[in-house]
Amino acid sequence: MANHQKDFLFVLIKSLSKSEKRQFKIFASRLETSSNTKFIELFNILDKSETYDEKLILKSGIIKKVQLSNLKSYLYKQILVSIRLNIPSQNIRYQLREQIDFAGILYNKGLYKQSLKILDKTKIIALENDEKYMAYEIVEFEKLIESQYITRSIQGRADELVIQAKELNYRNTISSKLSNLSLQLYGIMLKTGYVKNDDEYKYIDDYFNKHIAKLDETKFGFREKYWFYNANLWRSFLVQDFLASYKYAYKWVTLFYDNPNMIYQNPVFFLKGNHYFLESLYMLKYKSNFKKYLTLLEKTIHDDKFPVNDNIASLSFLYVYNNKLNLHILEGTFAESEYLIPEILDKIKIHNEHLDEHHEMLFYYKIASIYFGNEKYTECIHYLDKIINNKNLSMREDLMCFARLLSLIAHYELGKDYYLENHLKNTYKFLIKMNDLHEVQKEIIKFLRNLNNLFPADIKKEFIKMRLRFIELEKNTYEKRAFLYLDIISWLESKIENKKIADIIREKAKLNSR
Repeated sequence: MANHQKDFLFVLIKSLSKSEKRQFKIFASRLETSSNTKFIELFNILDKSETYDEKLILKSGIIKKVQLSNLKSYLYKQILVSIRLNIPSQNIRYQLREQIDFAGILYNKGLYKQSLKILDKTKIIALENDEKYMAYEIVEFEKLIESQYITRSIQGRADELVIQAKELNYRNTISSKLSNLSLQLYGIMLKTGYVKNDDEYKYIDDYFNKHIAKLDETKFGFREKYWFYNANLWRSFLVQDFLASYKYAYKWVTLFYDNPNMIYQNPVFFLKGNHYFLESLYMLKYKSNFKKYLTLLEKTIHDDKFPVNDNIASLSFLYVYNNKLNLHILEGTFAESEYLIPEILDKIKIHNEHLDEHHEMLFYYKIASIYFGNEKYTECIHYLDKIINNKNLSMREDLMCFARLLSLIAHYELGKDYYLENHLKNTYKFLIKMNDLHEVQKEIIKFLRNLNNLFPADIKKEFIKMRLRFIELEKNTYEKRAFLYLDIISWLESKIENKKIADIIREKAKLNSR
């Protein structure tokens, strides 16, 4: 899991690629003198170490303990400077920042005309790439220089800069308001979860509408549209309006595909938009479009122009493989998906430092679901136990809840009555404690508890009765999401019809022509 190592310098060094390490050593050799070779020696020690060991560093004799903190800080800074000097030329934000810095150097030397020329060219590039925050910074810098560099055209130039500053400030304010709203809705999601009743629905709806009431979508540029769709998406997720989440995730993804240069300038936003879009398609069981856009996403990621760095590589793995599993779960092709499991486990190790525990546990839940669909209940329980025994999963209690419920059903399938009774008690206590005992969860626990008290001849009747009960619950707006975590209805049908659950889900997928 991520964050095993708490030492920032050690984690940074371990994140470096071979080429970045080579570049750093070339860069460091330019700084090398008799007084500062110690930071290079420290780099070499940490680079060769498997774990951070301060005793090993001190034992090497390169530094005294009292000096170690300062040396580590110096090395950390030099590594970042080295990486900064070797950033790919296609990164537009670094290009813009570099040109603004060059203009600042010329300004400080009193070369106002040269500084203004660089700023004017840089501002055009910033506006072409919708980098309005930097464009506004440039205009403010131009205003400062024009106030000192007097020309006959200053009046017209002043008016032009004032108009530009007002327009950019207005657009940046709209973007900031929408990004604030999006972040606040995301915060509500983490704190309270999805809405559970009409009162909570109304609160979110009123809160959202209050913040967007005076906005005119027809006047939005790329960045304002992006944040508008983002905020709408979080609102629709919160109120469990799957059609609305599909609508705005589609707008988000289409915005990027209609502006392909923005895909390469904002790859993280592009990846996240595709993930939410695919998640919306999964919730609506829209498998034809799911396949289409998952294929398109993979094709775009493998395009030579698509940026490559550690963060993007980790996000690409997270979103692509998560949705590959979702597609197999959607289609009921559990046996065909098992080849993905060793690939995913290997990639989790590779991207260890960039994945948080919640996403790692989500992978384990999907893997457990695959094994459950293949009727490999022991393997299913093994991965569910990784979630259930995780004491740090405070922000994904829904995942903890459904991991326990799926584990109960897997134990029932294995015929482990003693463990089942024990798990029933522990799961019920857990749900009461987390204050998230929905009707679906209550019914599952009550149903499993009663099964042991039934005569064999009555079990099938109970399955039929519970199937009808869950079909009714699935129609409830505030309960339907539970069925995406745990397809209890298909499991009941498999018991009623004496078929494999994979066969039941595949038959449903064929009937659903979307």
